[in-house]
Amino acid sequence: MIIDSETAENEAILTAAKLMATSARTAPKGRGIDSIKTLILTEKDKDQLADVMEEIGRTRDSKNVRDSSAIVLIGVDFVSPTEKWVNFQCKLLDLGIAVGSAVKTASDLNVDNRIMRSIGSAAIKMGIMKADEILGIPLSIKGKNIFFDRKTS
Repeated sequence: MIIDSETAENEAILTAAKLMATSARTAPKGRGIDSIKTLILTEKDKDQLADVMEEIGRTRDSKNVRDSSAIVLIGVDFVSPTEKWVNFQCKLLDLGIAVGSAVKTASDLNVDNRIMRSIGSAAIKMGIMKADEILGIPLSIKGKNIFFDRKTS
């Protein structure tokens, strides 16, 4: 069997995204209560997200989304059925730790990535993932990191 670099890189991105979702799931949670959700977007779904990002004025970020191979969404619910009260700071810390664990996995796998709040805003607007707060992580395997020399306009 012969696997060309484009095919290998596309398969690697999906594997990395799945492993990142696993890292987010297994990251430590405050009080041991898991309110983290993950979702992976590729192809048309990823491009629809970029369209919404342009609508809300995040053109530079939307270009990075279009140029990426996949997007990992990580969200958190502030209230779960098992909780009687909610500590919003604790939930946001859980989200941060989950995202940190996910990007560490991407880094270990040599997959370029960037954490973007604007992706989360667009995902919430689209209703693509039901969560109270979402962060997005675009993923790329190219000869040069597409997230490095971003133009300001």
